[in-house]
Amino acid sequence: MQSSLDAASAGGHTPVLYQNVLSHLNLRSGGHYIDGTVGAGGHAAGILEQTAPDGLLLGLDRDPEALAMARHRLDPYRGRFELQHTSYAQMTAMAQKLGWASVDGILLDLGLSSMQVDQAQRGFSFSREGPLDMRFDPTRGKDAHELVNHLDEADLREILWRFGDESRARAIAKAIVAARPIDTTTALAQVIAAVSGRKRGGIHPATKSFQALRIAVNDELEQLADGLKQALELLQPGGRLAVIAFHSLEDRMVKNFLREESQDCICPPEQPVCTCDHRARLKRITRRPIKPDEVEIEQNPRARSARLRVAEAISMA
Repeated sequence: MQSSLDAASAGGHTPVLYQNVLSHLNLRSGGHYIDGTVGAGGHAAGILEQTAPDGLLLGLDRDPEALAMARHRLDPYRGRFELQHTSYAQMTAMAQKLGWASVDGILLDLGLSSMQVDQAQRGFSFSREGPLDMRFDPTRGKDAHELVNHLDEADLREILWRFGDESRARAIAKAIVAARPIDTTTALAQVIAAVSGRKRGGIHPATKSFQALRIAVNDELEQLADGLKQALELLQPGGRLAVIAFHSLEDRMVKNFLREESQDCICPPEQPVCTCDHRARLKRITRRPIKPDEVEIEQNPRARSARLRVAEAISMA
């Protein structure tokens, strides 16, 4: 019998914060679990391994290539998982299709996978020449090329500032408009670098801009807001939600959501009498985010910005 770590690493890569995720989900045999960002199936393999012999898993992903990899990796657990090509913002509908009224645990591993970054044709990397795509699901929706080449300067500036916290958003947006048409990732990176200057602290000057465009292309913050709300409705009392975020915008959203849903009253502090009728539905398991240790970061430098937050659903009775 494979260990859960062996199962997760079968594809040559151990998922971020793997052991922390599995231990905090309180996995049990016979439970129903959702991996809303199944990727290549690393965390999912661990969940299925630790919930044997009859735990069930619903895996969702917008990336059809990732789903194909996950299906191969999870083959030893055939009959105990269902994979669907869709966003975790559709998890309620997908769970209902399986007849699941509630679940015991939900995992959301946000952001990019190494597989997506390393494939130049996906357009996520500023260091590998490829088309300006950046879609998690390359079969639908507007790509980064359309945003870069057709948005007006003000809208571009807003995206760079709002989703990338880019202090030079105005100058970069102006430079992008002046350099159009821009057709490749490296060409866009060069335009940004010409405005922003050299790397600072080892960080490429195009990092924040590429992040911002990717978030805009994939509606990531809207998807996250919807996914968190649906997770709250799907979790049965005692069920746990685990979310791994890789940048401050997502992590702040998760932190604020868990904090708000873990308190009874959310009225303004200065209001003398509660009128919101809000009741706590979650208990925060992690007051502070769990971060990768030095060993994991050394093995996988891309894990360095990962932050894991976990909460448990409580009874409303």
